[in-house]
Amino acid sequence: MTSVPRRILFLTGTRADFGKLEPLAAAAREAGHEVTFFVTGMHMMTRYGLTAHEVRRQPGIATHEFLNQRPGDPQDIVLAKTVTGFSDFVTESRPDLIVLHGDRIEAMAGALVSATNYIRSAHIEGGEVSGTIDEVFRHCNTKLCTHHFVSSETAKRRVMALGEPEDVIHVIGSPELDFHARPSGVTLDEVRARYAIPFADYGIATFHPVTSEQATMGAQAEALFASLVESQRNFVVIAPNNDPGSEAIFRVLDALPKARFRVLPSMRFAHFSELMRNAACIVGNSSAGVREAPFLGVPSLDVGTRQTNRSDAASVTAVSAFDRAAILGFLTNAWGNKAPRDAGFGEGAAADRFVEVLADPAFWDRPLQKAFHD
Repeated sequence: MTSVPRRILFLTGTRADFGKLEPLAAAAREAGHEVTFFVTGMHMMTRYGLTAHEVRRQPGIATHEFLNQRPGDPQDIVLAKTVTGFSDFVTESRPDLIVLHGDRIEAMAGALVSATNYIRSAHIEGGEVSGTIDEVFRHCNTKLCTHHFVSSETAKRRVMALGEPEDVIHVIGSPELDFHARPSGVTLDEVRARYAIPFADYGIATFHPVTSEQATMGAQAEALFASLVESQRNFVVIAPNNDPGSEAIFRVLDALPKARFRVLPSMRFAHFSELMRNAACIVGNSSAGVREAPFLGVPSLDVGTRQTNRSDAASVTAVSAFDRAAILGFLTNAWGNKAPRDAGFGEGAAADRFVEVLADPAFWDRPLQKAFHD
């Protein structure tokens, strides 16, 4: 099948969702579609590395940038601002398809605008569980969007349980694995030089706030990083996202001993991929610990509730942030012990499958009015 060129608009609000959308956007561009990114959220904030620069670097892809928040804005205000800005842009650009990812507040804004304007929409990685309010947002996006590109058969079953018809659900795997399945294009020495990482033996730590646990995020971060300090290991720490509760985590990061903790606001994706491949382990509550790490065979310690039930890979160990003994035990016994590649979220070919689906005329011919399927 040959694709009819379409106007496809991708919505990105964080470095994490961009890593999943970029392979799909590049494949759509190569298939002849007109691709644009609406760039907002953390991408536009200096504290988080102004990663809008990363989005702009894509060749042959247009971008539109929108500042949707001030530091400290609550999520409902961010949602309202994003709906307004995205709606204005969509009214002008009239895309044929809006593509959004996951469970962030920006994605929900995009899903609402798509649904209320009767624009075809594709939700990436629906049907997953996490145990936080993000899971609620994710399922809301499933009900608002017209098409679903999921990472696994388990996710497909959950989307069907939400009343979505099977013929609009496509299992493609996790798109970010496409990037990790090929060489990063940089060496570890280049990564260490660019980001002034002084140690060759290191773990990666990322601890994000959980919006439903704002009151305890500071205490959780203090307990986790106290254990990491006690371990005497070296860590590259990636700053948390901008959800409520991040300020308490930043205060803990600011107090870490700089000789053994290199704290970074963000990294280029190629460089982060190479850093992950060579890490002794990954610690925290980022999705990278339950998706990319098992795919790369890197042992990971999943801390807290943010990724609850997301992965059953043998290389993932779940603990409480307050379980000092379990954390130190993991850093002693699992450090540097590579595991077999886990393909629970795909083999790194999601983009190819994505453009195959877009090339099918049935994708574009399906009516936009949704109905619940029992």
